[in-house]
Amino acid sequence: MIIIEKVDLNSSQQINAFVQFQYDLYKDVPQFCPPFSNDIKLMLNKTKHPFFEHSDGEFLVAKQDGKIVGRLGIFVNNPFNEYHNTRKAQFYLFECINDQEAANKLFESAFAWCRERGLDEVVGPKGLAAFDGYGVLVEGFEHRQMMIMMNYNFDYYPKLLETIGFEKEVDFVSCYVHASDFNIPPKVKEVARRVKERGKFQVLTFKNKRQMMKDWADKIGQAYNDTFINNWEYYPLSKAEVKLLVDNLLVVADPKLVKIITYNDKIVGFLLAFPDITAALQRHGGKINPFSLIDIGLELKKSKWVSINGAGVLPEFQGRGGMALLYDEMEKTIKDFGFIHGEMTQVAETAGQMRKDLINLGGQPYKNHRVYHKKIA
Repeated sequence: MIIIEKVDLNSSQQINAFVQFQYDLYKDVPQFCPPFSNDIKLMLNKTKHPFFEHSDGEFLVAKQDGKIVGRLGIFVNNPFNEYHNTRKAQFYLFECINDQEAANKLFESAFAWCRERGLDEVVGPKGLAAFDGYGVLVEGFEHRQMMIMMNYNFDYYPKLLETIGFEKEVDFVSCYVHASDFNIPPKVKEVARRVKERGKFQVLTFKNKRQMMKDWADKIGQAYNDTFINNWEYYPLSKAEVKLLVDNLLVVADPKLVKIITYNDKIVGFLLAFPDITAALQRHGGKINPFSLIDIGLELKKSKWVSINGAGVLPEFQGRGGMALLYDEMEKTIKDFGFIHGEMTQVAETAGQMRKDLINLGGQPYKNHRVYHKKIA
């Protein structure tokens, strides 16, 4: 018999059990990259995570014979609903054994929580902060997860959700590119050269994290907020959420791979690239200690994989040469720093032009994460 329990957020034992379930479920899966346990625990901390300054959520576990067999987080993002004039909830942190009854009961409890708050639709997986990663993996199960910037799950997850009645909302496709295949057409290179010569567009780079933090950290976060205003997942981030975004960025960022595009000294775009440290994260199983930090630092320097996860230009500057400049810098990032393999991580299908451009530049779609939705009114 499956029973559903609400996680007591004042109980470290229950929080630890909620977090540990994912590590146990995927312990023998080579494609899985364990998240930092502290990052997951932060999501369950309503006094510290900035999401809960404006919104709410609940955490559930499914148990059978006293053992956890599934878990789920259900949330309402009030600023998102206000911005889009909707009454949606979102789910995240869903993990489950291959048992339809367990999945059904988890979501039945989540739907009841939503109805009590007047919500009429549920979407997800959708996290609480930028870089949490969107969707359920529906294609590309054989490929290793790109750090903790996306989710990995077993191939039965889509069926669990679709049996409950969830339908596709939006897909996020990740493209693989070999460095030798990523080539900017001469016409695009010429446009990039011309806009730089005119002097209004500039590309700023950083020597170290100290420089990045001192001069640009807040502006990078705000630019990220502004650039994706037309994206499906957009809502105006609070100052605390922007700070969390930047803090998460700095953990795995190589400052030399962070590039800012300005127009008359105003930030109008950026390129965020990250050396792939998945191997180090796998070796340490989500734990942060002096040894794991040293190992991560070494992996940052020797990795031959790079993830581009955050690339955009403000809409009003895309047709003025901003996108040509962005792609030109993308090619330099992949080739000039000795990377062999690149991934353009989780490009939403609503960003149609960028997806077409990436394929034309040599990218091969190889992973697909699907966000689902279900009406519950």
